[in-house]
Amino acid sequence: MSQSPAAALPVILLPVGVDDDALDACLGALDAGTPPGARIWLADDAQAGPRASAIIERWLKRTPLQADYTRRQSMIGEVAHLDEMLNVCAGADVVVLAPDAQPLPGWLQRLSACFSRDASIASATPWCNAGEAASWPRLGEITEAPHDFERTAAACAAMPPLHPELPSAVNHAVALRGSARQRAGGLDKSSYASWYAALIDLSLRMSGLGWRNALCETAFVARGGEGLPADGDMDALNARWPAWHARLANFLMQDPLREPRERLAALYAETGSAEPQRELFS
Repeated sequence: MSQSPAAALPVILLPVGVDDDALDACLGALDAGTPPGARIWLADDAQAGPRASAIIERWLKRTPLQADYTRRQSMIGEVAHLDEMLNVCAGADVVVLAPDAQPLPGWLQRLSACFSRDASIASATPWCNAGEAASWPRLGEITEAPHDFERTAAACAAMPPLHPELPSAVNHAVALRGSARQRAGGLDKSSYASWYAALIDLSLRMSGLGWRNALCETAFVARGGEGLPADGDMDALNARWPAWHARLANFLMQDPLREPRERLAALYAETGSAEPQRELFS
């Protein structure tokens, strides 16, 4: 029996957070922007309260996605929990979403296409309104989430897929190639308490083995705000990777993504609202 196109896409990993409204918005955006039948695992590190549990239960009954939900009996921490999830996925390609992420239409297919297009890509990060090095419309700034998801997604889809290098993956949403992740080893749960820092560390290890951490300029995932390191995480990161901050600072000063950001802004302006276009074909 042949595998369905959606089943061939990376597995979505969504750690459940403590913000019920963000969870509800995330699940709604996933249903609206992800192909039916795509695989998703909601994993709760003993954090969801009664309202979040009700949201998840209601969503599981109606989602067109192939969804699973697990809840730990006791909390083990963000990095250890994600490492556990990644180990279960073994060598499969995955996309890890932030708990407050809102993926735009076509996001998963385009992240998957990055891996198909370039075997050297270990991590693919989409644009985000709060994505640090992958921020749009302005580098390193937090702006409001797009008002028109379909229009923004259509503009991204029209971008040439060049996949320029990022200093590291960014934690609003990241596709991780299973073979690269396994070669680099798991997350360092003994050194870092936040996924924010553990992802930078993993990115740098994969880069050291010859893979690339790339921007997926054809996809967009919105978010309410940037991720943050836990206390002590940046000290641990600096001790292991002393050149990291200089590398990031040079990227921010030289701004190699200025032209792609400007091109996306021009495509957005040309695209127009999706709603009138829909009326033309109704």
